[in-house]
Amino acid sequence: MDKIQLERIEFEPGKSFKLFSPRLRNTFLWHYHPEFELVYVEADAGIRHVGSHISGYTQSDLVFIGSNLPHLNFDYRLRSDYHQIVIQLRTDFLGAAIGTSPEFTAIHRLFKQADHGIAFSGETKARVVERLKQLNGLSSYKQLMELIDIFNLLAHSADTEILNTDQSSKEFILKDKIRMGAIYEYIDANYHQKPDVNVVAAKVHLTTAAFCRYFKRQTNMTFTDFVNQYRIERAKNLIMQGSNITETCYAIGFESLSYFNKLFNKIVGKNPSVFKSDWLNALKKS
Repeated sequence: MDKIQLERIEFEPGKSFKLFSPRLRNTFLWHYHPEFELVYVEADAGIRHVGSHISGYTQSDLVFIGSNLPHLNFDYRLRSDYHQIVIQLRTDFLGAAIGTSPEFTAIHRLFKQADHGIAFSGETKARVVERLKQLNGLSSYKQLMELIDIFNLLAHSADTEILNTDQSSKEFILKDKIRMGAIYEYIDANYHQKPDVNVVAAKVHLTTAAFCRYFKRQTNMTFTDFVNQYRIERAKNLIMQGSNITETCYAIGFESLSYFNKLFNKIVGKNPSVFKSDWLNALKKS
C-alpha cells in the first residue's frame, strides 16, 4: 500500500541550504521532510496540495512549507513548459540565532507559521521571485545573505494565505501515513471515473461508515465534497490549458454539463465560461 514518502535531503558540505530546480511532473510525490522549503513555480496552472489544503494556482505560485508538513510536488501533471525554483533549508538553519536574536524575531515567527504552509501573492511574490531568479549567479555567502533578506521580506508581508488553519491536521496525516497516502493516490487516479467510497474504504481496511468519519476528521470535508473540489481544480487547470467547457466536463468525469456548471459556480464563484473569459483577459494584460 502506498504511503507518504519521507524525502531524505542531502546538502553539499559547508552549505546550510539547497537551491535547485526539480522536474517531476509525471510523478505523484506525496511526501514530507524535516527541512523547511520555499517553492516557486511558473506554469499556466497547477495543483497546490499542502497538508489537508488543496487548491489550484495560476501563472505562478510561491509557498513556504514548514518542517514535516506533507505536500504534493507543485509541478505534478503540468502539461506545458514550466520553471521551478526550490530552496530547502537545514533543520538548524541560522542555528540558535533565529530564536534568540531580536533582529530575527519576525523571521522566527514566519518559520513557526510555515508549519501551516503559507502562500504569498501580489507585490510580495513579484519582489521575491525577482530576487530568487538572481541567486544562481551569487557566491554561497551572498546567497545566504540574500535568503535572509528574502525571508525578512516575507515575514513582514501582508500578501499571505495560511493554507492549513488546523495544526492537528498535520499531526493526524503524519500519524497515519499509509492510509492518507493511499487515499490521496486513489482519488488522484480515479477522480474522473466516479471514485467509490466503498472501494477506497476497503483499500485502507475500514468499513465505509468508519472511513467517512475518519476522512471528515482528517479534511473537514466529506469524501464526495473533497473529490468534487479536486475535480473542479483539475477542470480549472484544463480550461487554462486550452480545453473547452464541454471537453473539460467529460474529462473530469461528469456526465451532465448543467451539473458541472452549477458545481463549478458553487466552488469557484463563477461559471466556467466566465472563468475562462477572465483568464484569457488576464493573459492579454500580462
